[in-house]
Amino acid sequence: MDFSPIISQVFKLWWIIPILLVVAVFKSSWFKGWFGEAFVRASAQLRLPADVYHPVHNVTLPTPDGTTQIDHIFVSEFGLFVIETKNMKGWIFGSEKQPQWTQKIFKQSYKFQNPLRQNYKHVKALEAALGIPLEAIRSVVVFTGESTFKTVMPDNVTRGGGYIRYIKSFSDPILSESQVQEIVSQIESGRLEPGWKTNRQHVQQLKTRADISADRKCPSCGSVMVIRTAKRGAKAGNQFWGCSGYPKCRVMQNVT
Repeated sequence: MDFSPIISQVFKLWWIIPILLVVAVFKSSWFKGWFGEAFVRASAQLRLPADVYHPVHNVTLPTPDGTTQIDHIFVSEFGLFVIETKNMKGWIFGSEKQPQWTQKIFKQSYKFQNPLRQNYKHVKALEAALGIPLEAIRSVVVFTGESTFKTVMPDNVTRGGGYIRYIKSFSDPILSESQVQEIVSQIESGRLEPGWKTNRQHVQQLKTRADISADRKCPSCGSVMVIRTAKRGAKAGNQFWGCSGYPKCRVMQNVT
């Protein structure tokens, strides 16, 4: 059987392959995350004066239980603004105290971690690394993409360029210029080197934390976390991760 005509047709359609690859990249979670961060970086360059708000992007800091990765930090005399970006579409449901929020696209619903809780870990890591009061660090969540909030969100949860207005709403200086410069220097010297290797190690640590069978360390003191069972209260019988340093350290985490 002569396959020449079939082979000839395949070669004529070679141009479809790169198009499919480009489409796959655009739909990937990596690209969505990169695009959201690029949007925040670009809008900040246009609307936040760099001599007032000193930007540090893609910061990975070591923590007692591994690493934490912060999308953007803007250091100013008005405080540190720690930005967590979410490039998502559809309807977004959530509240400040809910562990998980919901994304709804047509009839499909998806759960994701409350970004305020996610960013709180970043804030605490900066507090420990810099030795500055927690009140000087402000958490901000930015949703990019075609998303709509279907529940009332706190002021520090914003869409698009709304985070610029939120940042500029703080006008009372709480840090001196020398403190601002020192904080920027501390962040730059304390961060892990940006790059593919650091990102890969961070992703691997996230996978390990999600694995209930894997060893994990306390994010506060670095001690081993152990599985415990609640003995009383509304959650009696439920399992949770507890720090082996209890009662000196009372850190607890949900079993996921």
